Amino acid sequence: MVVLERWPTPYPLPRAVHFDHETARILQACGLGDDLARISEPAEVYEWRNAAGEVLLRFGRIGAGLSGWPESSMFNQPALEARLDRRARSLPGVEVRRGVEVVGLTQDGEGVTVHHRPVEAVDAGAGRPPPLTPAGDESALRARFVVGADGAGSTVRTLLDPPVRDLGYFYDWLVVDVVLDEPRVFDPVNLQICDPARPTTLVSGGPGRRRWEFMRLPGEPLDELHAEATAWRLLAPWDVHPGNATLERHAVYRFQARWVERWHDGRILLAGDAAHQTPPFAGQGMCAGLRDAANLAWKLDLVLRGRASVALLDTYDAERAPNMQALVQFAIDLGKVICVPDPAEAAARDAAMTAQVVPGTLSEVPPVPGIDHGVVRTDTPAGGQLFVQGRVARGAHRGRFDDVCGTGWWLVARSGAVPPDGGDRAWFADIGGRIVTVGDGGELDDLDGAYDTWFARHAVAVALVRPDFHVYGTAADADGAAGLLASLRADLGDG
Repeated sequence: MVVLERWPTPYPLPRAVHFDHETARILQACGLGDDLARISEPAEVYEWRNAAGEVLLRFGRIGAGLSGWPESSMFNQPALEARLDRRARSLPGVEVRRGVEVVGLTQDGEGVTVHHRPVEAVDAGAGRPPPLTPAGDESALRARFVVGADGAGSTVRTLLDPPVRDLGYFYDWLVVDVVLDEPRVFDPVNLQICDPARPTTLVSGGPGRRRWEFMRLPGEPLDELHAEATAWRLLAPWDVHPGNATLERHAVYRFQARWVERWHDGRILLAGDAAHQTPPFAGQGMCAGLRDAANLAWKLDLVLRGRASVALLDTYDAERAPNMQALVQFAIDLGKVICVPDPAEAAARDAAMTAQVVPGTLSEVPPVPGIDHGVVRTDTPAGGQLFVQGRVARGAHRGRFDDVCGTGWWLVARSGAVPPDGGDRAWFADIGGRIVTVGDGGELDDLDGAYDTWFARHAVAVALVRPDFHVYGTAADADGAAGLLASLRADLGDG
């Protein structure tokens, strides 16, 4: 695999600051589990207040989510990307080429020719992304498939020119990232101030960092909002100033809600912000991109190894688009509560929301929608839903399931519910699938009862789990487990 990255050096400025428990599990699968705790901090409560400081909403979850990680964590993206880059370069099958810009794509029935050229960055000053300029002649490489994961300004998307669905929901916000000279406690860690005079967001930017976001008011000049002096002026109410903080970045962003109607064209596919953009109010922008990657990776792997037909890639759009569209709509719904500059409208909102607040309680974080069609058996309990990751032990080896057992295709079963030997079981092993029993009499000890609870809740004894941690299907016994393997083999096309 060859990665073409247009930035000659790692992009130095913060962007995303939040990941959820499922995203953490994806990063864990990339070999970054030990690093995540060092570069992030849990954000168990997200509180919304009105201009008077009254609580409008408190939601969150204390402790680990379904995937074995905190429901929400805050981080610094450059710190994460540095570790991802180091991990990618350590893998024998990955080549990362920096300072390379894609300028054209030509595809046929066998692959894609990628036309590219070298670029270099020009210093634009602190807090600004450096512009890129050509630095050499154009050349080309050949690939069987191309994935354009090149951001909201995607070159690959521009070259494909797919139809785009724009929901017409957008606002300009000033995003300010700050490094404080001295540690300071913020309680809650994440706070939304729904003040019509200036809707404002205060969140962690990862350990040692804070982010403020200020909505552009109607008629406010864009260049004035973008000025560094404006950032310091808006930070002043929190006693943040040049004498006790460093302004790491300040930039005006247009929060948008849109997606491409077609996520792939032949052998060229789109992922992340290249395929969809969401307002940040649900903190799902980067998370959605990593879900795209997790979904697409195992499908490309099977196709490239000849273990599934190329038609399997059609399920990428089918599975990911409904999930992403639901999250975009959820972010818009949150934005409609936040982005209210009219005092009368804000007063009516405040009255309705404060009346529903129960002191001392937390509203549950709404779960991310599952997969409702594609490579799933939704006619079985929990089919298409995210599978649990609990703490297990195999002999002296104890930890989260993926760290103890590894990732990939898994048939996880109670003791006695394992399918008999046969052709489908051998086929499952051939695509990298493994079978493990957990709980009483099983190979794995269920240290916290997570699997016992999950199986009991869904009244099943077997879960066939995809490499992206979603449940393909479930069964009640060994015969049902055998049926799941046969069904999966048919769905994948068996090469």
